Amino acid sequence: MISSKLRVLLIDKRRPTDTNKKEYQKSKCCGGLLAPDAQKMIAMLGLGLPGDIMVGPQLFTVRTIDLQNSLERYYQRFYINIDRRKFDSWLVSLVPGAVDLRLGCSFKSFARAGGYFELRFAQNDTEYVERARFLVGADGAFSMVRKLAFPNLPEPIKYTAVQEWFYLDQIQPYFTTLFDPEISDFYSWTIPKENMLLLGAAIPHRCDVNAKFNLLKNKLKNYGFRFGSAAKREGTLLLRPVNTNQICTGANGVALIGEAAGLISPSSAEGLSYAFKSALACAQSIAKAAPDFTDTYRRNAAGMFSNIRLKNLKSPFMYHPGLRKIIMSSGIMSMDVNRGTV
Repeated sequence: MISSKLRVLLIDKRRPTDTNKKEYQKSKCCGGLLAPDAQKMIAMLGLGLPGDIMVGPQLFTVRTIDLQNSLERYYQRFYINIDRRKFDSWLVSLVPGAVDLRLGCSFKSFARAGGYFELRFAQNDTEYVERARFLVGADGAFSMVRKLAFPNLPEPIKYTAVQEWFYLDQIQPYFTTLFDPEISDFYSWTIPKENMLLLGAAIPHRCDVNAKFNLLKNKLKNYGFRFGSAAKREGTLLLRPVNTNQICTGANGVALIGEAAGLISPSSAEGLSYAFKSALACAQSIAKAAPDFTDTYRRNAAGMFSNIRLKNLKSPFMYHPGLRKIIMSSGIMSMDVNRGTV
């Protein structure tokens, strides 16, 4: 869209493989489920997922366990189970050839100079300087662009998302969501991936992550889960905007998209749909090449602000122990699952 009108420099910290410069070496710490909102955005962008991105099993059921109240329910949901590394590599492969793509580079800083932004970034031991008319931060929860451009903005609540991968002989074909205030005021999860099971938790920032995570594993023994040694462990910072004043789309030539802007679901931590929506809104604003494109972008993003307000209204029914107990005990919108039958 904008690469046909403007010169575009795209900087990405993750390193490519040696054999394919547009394929990432490592995946992000992510459950790798495409929720319906993200599926809709992919459709709106006129894209279809390549088959090798998807992994089994495909999931149509959410098993919800309230560990505090000893309640369990099943709900029908429709997710696409994906390999996140392959998904991200596929997105990079869609970058037009006219874009100056720099993988394996670390953004360091920027400064305003003569109507432009002077960008500094490094690759290996070499530092580079480039000038840009517009600056867009798509650098996630750790966003350096947000930190430098808007240091006094209120930040969303921070969590440490930690995940471990286990080899299992038999994997149940559903996504499990787990609620227990002793672990977190957010939620934990299990997601099957081929012959592995991913166990994750969003733990409040600065808590003892290892102690909370081990407690979770011990509690899950009562629900038939058995975990041996983890094949791998990964973690990242996760944001949760509980107020729209914690969301910032940018100003004065600097724009933020996705989680860098604080655009992520406060009820489920789903972020891909917001990343696509905000990227599209920002690109449409830049395409007009107006000096005040960040003002246009904020207006275009108004629907996302409203959506997050609605998600925050929904959250108490999921995360308040008393309300959650009432909803789950009622069985409303749940379904029966006949396990072990032919």
